Amino acid sequence: MRIAYLDCSSGISGDMMLGALVDAGVELAAVQAGIDSLGLPHCRLVVAEVKKCGFRALQLTVEHEPEHKHRHLHHIEAMIDGSSLSVRQKTLAKKIFARLAEAEAKVHGTTVAKVHFHEVGAVDSIADIVGSAIAWNLLGVDKIIASPVPTGTGFVEIAHGRCAIPAPATGELLRGVPLAPSAVQGELTTPTGAAILATLVDDFGTLPAMAIQTIGYGAGQKDFAHPNLLRLLVGEVDTEPAHTDSDTIVLLETNLDDATGETIAHCTDRLWHAGALDVVLIPVQMKKGRPGVQLQVQCRPADAEKLTNLIFRETTTLGLRRSTIERIVLPRRSVTVSTPWGEVAGIVARQPDGTERFSPEYEVCGRLAAEQQLTLAEVETAARRAFGSN
Repeated sequence: MRIAYLDCSSGISGDMMLGALVDAGVELAAVQAGIDSLGLPHCRLVVAEVKKCGFRALQLTVEHEPEHKHRHLHHIEAMIDGSSLSVRQKTLAKKIFARLAEAEAKVHGTTVAKVHFHEVGAVDSIADIVGSAIAWNLLGVDKIIASPVPTGTGFVEIAHGRCAIPAPATGELLRGVPLAPSAVQGELTTPTGAAILATLVDDFGTLPAMAIQTIGYGAGQKDFAHPNLLRLLVGEVDTEPAHTDSDTIVLLETNLDDATGETIAHCTDRLWHAGALDVVLIPVQMKKGRPGVQLQVQCRPADAEKLTNLIFRETTTLGLRRSTIERIVLPRRSVTVSTPWGEVAGIVARQPDGTERFSPEYEVCGRLAAEQQLTLAEVETAARRAFGSN
């Protein structure tokens, strides 16, 4: 299994993240090509080798023409959808921005649709986030682990005025993320960095036992008494002989006997879009012979509070059962195969006996089937055949 470990001892920002990814071997030209397709005004990624307290690193800067636009989420999603990014890269970028929008909506008491992106809607932040989504996809890892994250102390000036560190949106994004103590005066973790971290990281903890293959260093823009660096270590973990991996997830459960089918369907759809790992509806018989539905939701610990609030808001339930459980999963990786009608993204899972199973993404297959007037089965069969011929 290919593992990436983020050493966030000096926090994390979007430019530090992208700098570390490029330093770890991701081709800058490939990232720039994706950024160019967004239609941003003369946006160019520039990297330079610098030293922070005696340690070398790549410092990434986004050069662009001045602008004063305040974008909404739908503006940014339209840019991403109209770009040349792959399906996987578009999905990752939009997930990060959706997480940002949810945090901003929460702290400002508004809705995701009405959120104005200020700093994170600027060209440099869009480039950092979309560039990181492209680079992570190109890096091709199976799992991302990160260390606890320091936020720094003091105050920071944002579009809404002077705020204590962590900035309100940053704090919201770091719900469920383990924080590291820090007395450093200054903002170590930015909303952009926190959004990337909260969206993409699978687990938090110490450096796992692995054979390190490459290390990338991304430099922050500020200088502190310590090396202001984000370190990215990429390596392989031998999954033999177990051929499985495990992590900790949260299970949320509630029984509903007075909610309409439409209400439950709407809530289920919202849960999927909010980052649930799995949503299950089970018919149950409740007291006094009433038919009901048991709603089961699996999620990452960082998403548990958000999904709990969503269930209370969208259903008639008065209480939830919440438990932390260990999940055993097969090692997996993302791949893209070519069919006669276009590229199809999918997931490859490795079985305990070493064989691999490819599952094409339903949304992509469904879109190609509709465009080419084919059956879904024809597209899925072609995708599996293409994977088998590689």
